[in-house]
Amino acid sequence: MRTVRLGSARAAAEEIGLSPSALSRRISNLEEFVGKKLFTRARQSMQLTDEGQAFYEVVNPQFEALARAVESQSDNISLLRMRLGVLPLFGTQRLFPKLGELRQRHPLLHIDIDTGPHLEDRVGDTLDAAIILSRGPDSNLHAVRLDHNMVHAICNKEVASKLSPELNVEELSKQTFLIHNELPASFEAWKRALKIEDMEPAAIDHYDSGQLMLEAAAQGLGIAIMHDDHMRRAADSRLVDLYGVEVESPYSYWFVCRPTALEQRPVRLFHDWLIMANL
Repeated sequence: MRTVRLGSARAAAEEIGLSPSALSRRISNLEEFVGKKLFTRARQSMQLTDEGQAFYEVVNPQFEALARAVESQSDNISLLRMRLGVLPLFGTQRLFPKLGELRQRHPLLHIDIDTGPHLEDRVGDTLDAAIILSRGPDSNLHAVRLDHNMVHAICNKEVASKLSPELNVEELSKQTFLIHNELPASFEAWKRALKIEDMEPAAIDHYDSGQLMLEAAAQGLGIAIMHDDHMRRAADSRLVDLYGVEVESPYSYWFVCRPTALEQRPVRLFHDWLIMANL
């Protein structure tokens, strides 16, 4: 399993304390036993063949099922715990509504939630893993992209009613815009798509919480530059999408952890469930 994840017999051997030659012999013995070539080998790299991928997809769930069966029959298995960093809005809208499914599937898995700042920087230190909004995570992290988003201008109905149905730069320049501290490129992308790059609003109010941004927009405190997914999931009848213009977001949600963290059972269970759950 480590060889599949790391793509290298040498790296996998280092993790489990074997010599590369010893691990290679074990892989060769397995290939001889099943009568299939499971890996292609090129210098230090090892990648699954098509037959190897099919073999892995059949075998890996059985290992997981065996582990769950052992856990269910043992009185000595302690709780499985991981420390997860997550943005509050993602947690409220997408993660928590599905966590009941995870608890039913893995009753021993418990998650400590951290919504503090600089989540990506703390992965591998105070966090086992995190769900972040990013233009692209650190290349040293194992990363799974969870979505693609569109940027929209969101405000309450009263604010929208005072603006012309068609884009009017003079009117927009008199408005307050609400921008997330960590997502400044969203506003620039939105202005660029509308060809109003030089437009300077009356004020820009900065927030470190998407949830508070939505509420501020609903209260008429400004025009929030946010993802369409946030507005849709909020289902707040006070909010409207200004102009209905779709702009591709520079940011996506990502699951990130250190590659070695996937060897920790709690992180692996959450990682696999997250991909399957398609939040």
